This record gives sequence, C-alpha cells and structure tokens, in this order.
Amino acid sequence: MSKRKAPQESLNEGITDFLTELANYERNVNRAVHKYNAYRKAASAIARYPSKIQSGAEAKKLDGVGAKIAEKIDEFLSTGKLRKLEKIRQDDTSASINFLTRVTGIGPAAARKFVEEGIKTLEDLRRNEHKLTHHQRIGLKYFEDFEKRIPREEMLQMQEIVLREVKKLDPDYIATVCGSFRRGRCSRG
Repeated sequence: MSKRKAPQESLNEGITDFLTELANYERNVNRAVHKYNAYRKAASAIARYPSKIQSGAEAKKLDGVGAKIAEKIDEFLSTGKLRKLEKIRQDDTSASINFLTRVTGIGPAAARKFVEEGIKTLEDLRRNEHKLTHHQRIGLKYFEDFEKRIPREEMLQMQEIVLREVKKLDPDYIATVCGSFRRGRCSRG
C-alpha cells in the first residue's frame, strides 16, 4: 500500500513535494529508476534537515543532493515553481500514468498500457473493469479508502487489538506497529 502519498511534516515541504513528484514521474513515465532513486534520496535528506533550506548550495551539502537537484531547488526557491514540473503537469499522458499508478495493483507498465487504450481516469477504469486483474479490481474498488489517512487515535485502537491477538497466539511474540505511526505522526496512510 505504498501507493499513497505520505505527508511531509518538514520545514522544506515545498521542496520535498516537488522532488517526490519528479521522482514519481521518472519512475512511472520515463522508467528511469536511477533518477527516481536520486530524487527520492534527495527528498528524504531534505525532509530530515532541521532548518529551512535557503538555497541550492545549502541543500547540496546534504548527502544525496547533487548539482542538478540543487539548481532545481534554486529555481523553486526563487520562483515558487519548477518549469520542468509545469511542463509535466500539462502533459495529459504523464498525468494519467501518474494518476493510474495510485490504484493499488496498477504499476507503470499497466498504467501506460491503459493510457494507450484511452483509459485515463477512475471512471474509465470502472467502465473497463473486465480488463483489470483481480488485484487491480480490489485496488479500484477501495481506491478512495486507500487514499484516506487514518487518525492516530484509530491506529492506537487497532494497535491494541492486534497486539492482544498476537499475545493470544504466543506470549513470546513481539509485534510493533511501524511506519509513520511509530515515528509519531498524527495520522497514517
């Protein structure tokens, strides 16, 4: 269920958001895994940075941020946007592929195939459900649910139930809820 976008709770949210969007574009549309990894690594390093990034040069000092990404950060900080991202957002094919990959079970290759067949939206998928695998049908059916964030209070209740059931199986088992919940986020998803 890693298809959902996790919120960035950092001082550099705008930067990490555009880097994540570029990463997803490179993976889903261009199939450039090395660029995807580079953008994700840079976004992760910047998200952990304890201060607000003031320049590309400052960001470049972080492990995982190279010269090209630093240039993009400078452009974003000076204009509030990124030309490359604006161009990507205007391309219907790219936008459709990126959107379809948010459906659990639909990866970049399947999304590209669907777009080539004219299937670009959830409504299109629903009209062509016969073309979906079992897993993709489940992803489509529960798309809205998978996109929702789960409040921490609800996660605490789920944790209590799961841990109680694990103890019933074997008192020696140890279970831990991980991810954003473990990191103390106010919601999960």
